[in-house]
Amino acid sequence: MSERHTGLRTRLIDVGVELVTAEGVQALSLREIARRAGVSHGAPRRYFPTHLELLSAIARRGFEELAGRGVAAIGESTASPREQIATLGRVYLDFALTNRGMHELMFRHDLLESNRLGLREASMPIFGMLVELVGRARPGVDARLVAGALLANLYGIAQLWAWGSLQLITGADDFTPLLNTALDAHLGSEER
Repeated sequence: MSERHTGLRTRLIDVGVELVTAEGVQALSLREIARRAGVSHGAPRRYFPTHLELLSAIARRGFEELAGRGVAAIGESTASPREQIATLGRVYLDFALTNRGMHELMFRHDLLESNRLGLREASMPIFGMLVELVGRARPGVDARLVAGALLANLYGIAQLWAWGSLQLITGADDFTPLLNTALDAHLGSEER
């Protein structure tokens, strides 16, 4: 791939990331991305033959950022596996709530199912961290299933929190009590 080719391809993805962050998933048309990148409306098709491929490249950036945040937060932590899971949960919820459009895009079924540009594989590092920590926190369980259930619970918390539903029905003013309750449900209670 030539430097020029790589540069425009990267610029199209960058513009898509900016657009989904500022305006949400509904703003991610090929025409709008091309317009904001300063190229013809047909130019993205040279680098991304389908709209799904461009959306997958944008979503991949989201998974990479989320995994990077998770690695940075956990680092070389000596905290217990449960404390590390709580940290990872906070990182996930913070990311989901401050990057709502990207979060929605990352978990779109059509993108994950199509697996364009290896999107499913890009989603695995953060999930792999969670599985490994769950396995250490709860030896003897199927860590993939428990981690999957916990991820589903966190996704639901993020979505309902973003809509304002959880604040209304629980009276909570931050998501920490909900995160702690989810951890208790999936990992067993811990004295606080």
